[in-house]
Amino acid sequence: MTYKITKKSALKILAAGKRFDSRGMFENRNIEVKFGVSNKAEGSVMVKMGNTQVACGIKMGVSTPYTDHENEGTMMTSMELLPLASPNFEYGQPSIESVESARIIDRGIRESGFIDFKKLCIKEGEKVWSIFVDIAVINDDGNLIDAGSLAALLALLTARKPVYDEKTEKISFGEFTDDALPLNKDKMPVTMTFFKVDDHMLVDPTREEEDVCDGRLTVEISKPGKEEIINAMQKGGEATFSVEEVENIVNEGTKIFKKLNSLIETEVEKFEKEGKKKSKK
Repeated sequence: MTYKITKKSALKILAAGKRFDSRGMFENRNIEVKFGVSNKAEGSVMVKMGNTQVACGIKMGVSTPYTDHENEGTMMTSMELLPLASPNFEYGQPSIESVESARIIDRGIRESGFIDFKKLCIKEGEKVWSIFVDIAVINDDGNLIDAGSLAALLALLTARKPVYDEKTEKISFGEFTDDALPLNKDKMPVTMTFFKVDDHMLVDPTREEEDVCDGRLTVEISKPGKEEIINAMQKGGEATFSVEEVENIVNEGTKIFKKLNSLIETEVEKFEKEGKKKSKK
């Protein structure tokens, strides 16, 4: 028999400063990372956050730049909520949830200056590199925005450009160079979403916890200098957030940022070491 969390039961345990899985209010679930899940993508990764599982692939192409940014490359982010991930997801046009999640992830990356788009310019006004960040939800057990954002960052950090012949203007997909994307790693944005249930705040909810929440506030933080800065914020749901609550979210967010930033650095370092081992063989 499956026990379903109700808002009443959630409030009872939250009032005691606890959660159903014994985590702290601002404690993330265990995170697992697996790189190279696609040999066709320029960069790919699978991220498990508890039982939430997402895959992200980076594809690159050459296109005409936007007329108001003729010397800059472009980026497009999408999130697909696969029906196999949840009975709540259906085939067809992208849902509001998938579009909003993709936009939040995209905004954090774009506003932080993490990608140096000018270095993606091949010929001003004519040819630029385009980056496609494709996120697919494999299993939904809550907190898809944070899981998707983490996967996107890891995929971008480990992506390599495909072989491009400037004379023929053709890309040899499946053939990769050693060139990484032009990233400002000190500006890397980490996404954290805080969920509110009445007056209680928590992070990284399971699907059952998220279903009883009244609202959420996503903050995207980076540390380009001595102190962390907020690159973007996005509110969802009907709940309101007081000034004091937002200040607390920012304070807790900086703590979580440090932990997730360390995890990202560790995982990328492992990936790079493994790559060097393979190249020596």
